[in-house]
Amino acid sequence: MEYPLVSTQWLEDHLNDSNLVLLDASMKTVIGKEPIVYDESVCIPRSRRFDLEQDFCDLSSSQIHAMPTLAQFIAGIAQLGITPESLVVIYDNQGIYSAPRAWWLFKVMGFHRVYVLDGGLPLWMEEDRVISSRYQEEGIDFGLSDIDALAEVLSYQDELVCDAKTVLSKIDDKETAIIDARGRSRFLGQVAEPRSGIRSGHIPNSVNLPFGEVLKGYSIKSPIELQKIFQGLAGDKTQRVFSCGSGITACILILASVAAGHSNAVLYDGSWADWGSRADLPIEC
Repeated sequence: MEYPLVSTQWLEDHLNDSNLVLLDASMKTVIGKEPIVYDESVCIPRSRRFDLEQDFCDLSSSQIHAMPTLAQFIAGIAQLGITPESLVVIYDNQGIYSAPRAWWLFKVMGFHRVYVLDGGLPLWMEEDRVISSRYQEEGIDFGLSDIDALAEVLSYQDELVCDAKTVLSKIDDKETAIIDARGRSRFLGQVAEPRSGIRSGHIPNSVNLPFGEVLKGYSIKSPIELQKIFQGLAGDKTQRVFSCGSGITACILILASVAAGHSNAVLYDGSWADWGSRADLPIEC
């Protein structure tokens, strides 16, 4: 995979490109960090709202933040005016938090012209770039994309997502590193999980990399820094399976892993909310 991020300067230079679609994938719930709170509605000009918690989540699933179906995804991005020729850039209002989840969702669905804005809205504002109080769709009709055209080119990439059964089979695999993005106290089972009914601890033989450790300020660390981090944790293992609380912040680590030049990443979409709720699965503390 190519480098997955663009800079704020790049975005400002290309903000009015006709094929650019800018998405705000901010989430209402922020776990694992002190959230940045805004006094009023603010976004980057030309943004369209990408609702990870409703429109791009399978609400019929018992799993928290479950991946949408391909049909749901296609219908959703068509509503946003995205075509097969669009170049999609995604950001969030925390810097790097939920935008990587949206980016990986596009990758899972086979849409590859997609990038994350490094530093997100906080860096954009810190650099005193132009902001807006309204999303593009508010009062502007950008039309519907052709659902059939999207369906022709998109397909669900099964190898980029896995379930508990697959993770269980990888626990003793010498070529696979299972990497958990939760905070260290949660990983070690020293604190209760934020969701009721979930056991404390971690997947056996998994390693811990709290997502904040791949960030520097609002942005992702450099490829060289990230390579050192992952080499220390995963060594030369060819496959990396990423987990977190419910499949959101694991994608920050996937973004970092790809930025460091590694191409074989898999998201355990159910993550600890799934694993920790099942008495039939082993845990360590």
